[in-house]
Amino acid sequence: MNVVMNTLGRTVAAAILVLAGVASAHADGDALKGEALLKERCASCHELKGPAPTTVEAVRARKGPDLFYAGNKYRAEWLQDWLQNPVRIRLAGAFYADNLRATDKWDVVDTAKLPSHVALGEDDAEAVTAALMSKRAADDLIAKVTLKKERVNLMMGDMLFDKFKGCIACHMSEPDYGGFSGPELYTAAKRLQPEYIYSYIQSPQAWDPKIWMPDPMLKAKDINKLVTYMTLIAKRADKILAEGAGK
Repeated sequence: MNVVMNTLGRTVAAAILVLAGVASAHADGDALKGEALLKERCASCHELKGPAPTTVEAVRARKGPDLFYAGNKYRAEWLQDWLQNPVRIRLAGAFYADNLRATDKWDVVDTAKLPSHVALGEDDAEAVTAALMSKRAADDLIAKVTLKKERVNLMMGDMLFDKFKGCIACHMSEPDYGGFSGPELYTAAKRLQPEYIYSYIQSPQAWDPKIWMPDPMLKAKDINKLVTYMTLIAKRADKILAEGAGK
């Protein structure tokens, strides 16, 4: 009986190793395919190797976000879905001043100037995601993050975001509410890793030396609260959008 059980155990273990090897080979194949797709279809708008721009002129000329630390930044499940159905996150484009049109009342975004992002098929999106998630050039920045759960009152979070820190001037905290020169933040918790959100708030220039986002000079506890706040406004945005769709 023991001999049979030992033999069965070795057979199961061998099968697991084979399956693991197949899965690993599949992942490696996806990453290689993804790298080829990145060079072919993404390199003209995104920096894939780094470093980040070191002059304001270079930042202004950037067409899309740098991707050489995408594995430190994005949530893989979100990225794979978004690549198949891309929607604009920065409503005024990479540099907002280049994409505005004056009206009698105020400036508006000239959507005719904004190119559409390429949409990938399911297999290509999976491969590109595998390649992007292997790009972890900012591991040293993430290693300095200490995430803690903090209780956050949504109203007080709005006060900090809107009035005390003035984030609302550049970012939307809910659909159609806030600035559009920076990326919308009511989707941040879904698309970005919490460690990245913390680290970027802590020191934007450590990631992007010439970016114009100010260093908010926050204590660790307050940064943790902002990370939690991103989760709360994501849930609120889902509710707002669901109610709008039901009308």
